[in-house]
Amino acid sequence: MFILNQTTSIANQFLADLRNVNRQQDRMRFRRNLERLGEIMAYEVSKNLPFVTHTISTPLEDTEAKKLKDNPVIISVMRAAIPFYQGILNYFDEADSGFIGAYRKEIEGQSLKIDLDYIAAPSIEGKEVLIVDPMLATGGSLLTSINHLLANGTPKKLHIIAAIAAPEGIEHVKQNLDLPHEFWLCALDEKLNEKSYIVPGLGDAGDLAFGQKL
Repeated sequence: MFILNQTTSIANQFLADLRNVNRQQDRMRFRRNLERLGEIMAYEVSKNLPFVTHTISTPLEDTEAKKLKDNPVIISVMRAAIPFYQGILNYFDEADSGFIGAYRKEIEGQSLKIDLDYIAAPSIEGKEVLIVDPMLATGGSLLTSINHLLANGTPKKLHIIAAIAAPEGIEHVKQNLDLPHEFWLCALDEKLNEKSYIVPGLGDAGDLAFGQKL
């Protein structure tokens, strides 16, 4: 498991801005900080992907350079993931993308229900797949998304990328996901509260990025 904020860098400032209630009033800055963190995470994930040597021509002579062997497939769990996903796509700019609309439906007196009402994705057969979901809370929506995605093939490996995660969600995914996978987190927070929100977290990332939903 990779956790970005365990090392001091400018990424810690972007993450602090995302959490800060006074900075969250600037919706454009919130989206931009998610995008920045997505770019940083794409760079970190790229170190774990296979590269091959190519010969390229410079104005002076031929030389060898390392390039990705294959582009990964990027899957965005909407809607909160959109700016975070954009940052990752900025770096893997030739990658195929897929989109999943998964959300928590809270029914009074019942456990959380995960609804999935939209999926559009390419083949993931034998691919390195980047699942992008900025808030990994219970892990329920992530597992639901992955289970539906498997209709498009069996991936070589899943890279689960989140801005903030809760230990309970990480453990739930580990126990229920029988595929090669790795977690890439900007931060691993303390816990979930009684409403299954991450603590300290940052609130509702989708509402902060795009406005409150009904």
